[in-house]
Amino acid sequence: MLRLVLSLVLLDPAAVTEVSQRNVPVPRVLTPGGDRLGYALVPRPYTGARRLAGVLLGRDPVTRTDVLCGGTVIGSRSRSLVLTAAHCLYHEGRQLKHLAFLPGYDRGRPRLGVWPVVRTWVPGKWRTEPFSSELLPYDVGLVGVVQRKRPLEAVTGRGLPPMPTTRGTELRGLELLGYPAGKGYPGTKMYRCVGDTVEGVSEGPGLMVTRNCHAAAGGSGGPALYGGAVAGVVSSSSPLSDAKGYTVLTRLGGTMFERMLARADQAMRLRQPG
Repeated sequence: MLRLVLSLVLLDPAAVTEVSQRNVPVPRVLTPGGDRLGYALVPRPYTGARRLAGVLLGRDPVTRTDVLCGGTVIGSRSRSLVLTAAHCLYHEGRQLKHLAFLPGYDRGRPRLGVWPVVRTWVPGKWRTEPFSSELLPYDVGLVGVVQRKRPLEAVTGRGLPPMPTTRGTELRGLELLGYPAGKGYPGTKMYRCVGDTVEGVSEGPGLMVTRNCHAAAGGSGGPALYGGAVAGVVSSSSPLSDAKGYTVLTRLGGTMFERMLARADQAMRLRQPG
């Protein structure tokens, strides 16, 4: 596990695809002090919902490469669940190994500890179907972390409640949190981006899309916050060469997510010591 932490600290930005200098048109940047992708550095120390966000590390057992994503503590009776994107748990149909969540990760330091993952949950489509754009409305996953003397939420604070939305719901002033990596982004600092959303597709549960933020590498799985709740997770973005840029968010609406959350919470409660 320590090796994974060190691999993030020593991440070489030059090895990540270079980001275009002009991705989000200036009039569309809603974040105060926002940069070319619409993001601004989150002030320290991290408090509130920002204390619940962190990085999720994993390793592809075939390519032997480390994978960096975002995640956030989601409220549950087990007090041990983390919300992320499904593709942060399954890579090309393979489940990642050595997963661990580092809440409140700050400048190379896991200030709230390293929490190994003991269980994962994703929609069945992600385990049985090859990747395609049709999977994006289902790009949401949950992980249960090891339960020590105190559960995760006893250390981070109460997890965020999910905010179910239906297809076509538009939200204004959503806040995205993540740890972007690449040119100008070290992958070790939390950034925020404020964006308005529109509907992305008309099939299935639908998707939220914001053209005010353009997620870079490392942003996947990060939370989309709204009114003290989490409304979705960062799924993907347009190519970094896209001069207008946008980010795709998987919403938490529908019975699929509700059932997955209930199953995960029950399973983690059963794991709790006597």
